[in-house]
Amino acid sequence: MRKITADWVFPVSSEPIANGVLVLDASGKILALDRRDQHDPASLEHYPGVLAPGFVNAHCHLELSHMKSQVDTGTGLIPFITSVVTKRNFPAEQIAAAIERAEQEMLEGGIVALGDISNAPDTFAVKAQGRMRYYTFVELFDFLQDAAAGDTFAKGKAVYEQLALAAGSAKSMVPHAPYSVSPALFAQINAANHTAGTTVSIHNQETPPENELFQLGSGDFYAFYGKFNISLEQFQATGSPSIYYALGHLDPAQRTLFVHNTLSTADDIRAAQAWSPNTFWATCPNANLYIENRLPNYQHFLDTGARVAIGTDSLTSNWQLSVLEELKTIARYQSYVPFGTLLRWATLNGAQALGFDDTLGSLETGKTPGILLLQGLGPELRFGATATVRRLA
Repeated sequence: MRKITADWVFPVSSEPIANGVLVLDASGKILALDRRDQHDPASLEHYPGVLAPGFVNAHCHLELSHMKSQVDTGTGLIPFITSVVTKRNFPAEQIAAAIERAEQEMLEGGIVALGDISNAPDTFAVKAQGRMRYYTFVELFDFLQDAAAGDTFAKGKAVYEQLALAAGSAKSMVPHAPYSVSPALFAQINAANHTAGTTVSIHNQETPPENELFQLGSGDFYAFYGKFNISLEQFQATGSPSIYYALGHLDPAQRTLFVHNTLSTADDIRAAQAWSPNTFWATCPNANLYIENRLPNYQHFLDTGARVAIGTDSLTSNWQLSVLEELKTIARYQSYVPFGTLLRWATLNGAQALGFDDTLGSLETGKTPGILLLQGLGPELRFGATATVRRLA
């Protein structure tokens, strides 16, 4: 048995405890939350700082870890995608080694679960080791071509079936983005994800041309598709932002994790939350800055009571895979978001979005969420430049 105490314990699911104590068994399961004056001081491990649950990285592309520093910053999403498509092929051993390094980086940074996009089985060997809980999203796209949906789905299904799940992990088949998935492919994905409690991830409103495509039937996506000899002649603009197309084809019975959302308005967020109570929003601020030099307006998410989770995206679009660094970026540029809210985004909301809140996301009796020590926060508890994280259990 361990008894760990710090200046503050943030359970996330309940109010912070000053001079709190966590009582753990040998496996890291929480047996009790107490106050320091209820224990013999000699029995306690004492740390300055804040105790918090392990971080949940709700959105990543672990399979792209080998492409760190291979793609220029600030180009915008369409040139970024073009670079990824044309540059991603590396020797298999180089890809595998980069994936292992990236997982280790996340473990050392306090991440206990990952929502991970997979287009290929490259990450499956690492995931089988079960060093963290993984929700693998096998991602499909047919570039809005209904005729290609069947072949696309079959290829994705073949990848999906290669993943043997470690204990506590999960998987689903998911659409890439509104601008790349036809109604026919959406329908096949929905039919595949018939199990209750499935999470579906979709990239959303990441760049102005995405909304322009659906609202006006024009913009840079026409030229992008043309480079790959893909015609959009059959595409009909909807007159509404791209998220409304997605809402018309996703399954509201499943948990849906909208990712990036840099252009989402308060009305867009309200519409999605009215469409389904199972709606979550993943933000990847450092990737948004890396690719588009923009961030979401987080006030929209606060005003609508949105359940926001934190993602890192990939090492192709980020300088590191650190949830703490994502929190620092939000605190640097939109410092009105409260510390406790950011911590919830980084823990419990992500765990709920992935369906992992049975064991992760909060400091509650019976859970084994991982115990983090946050230090360097200052007297007002802010995720400033000096903030550090260390995993204690």
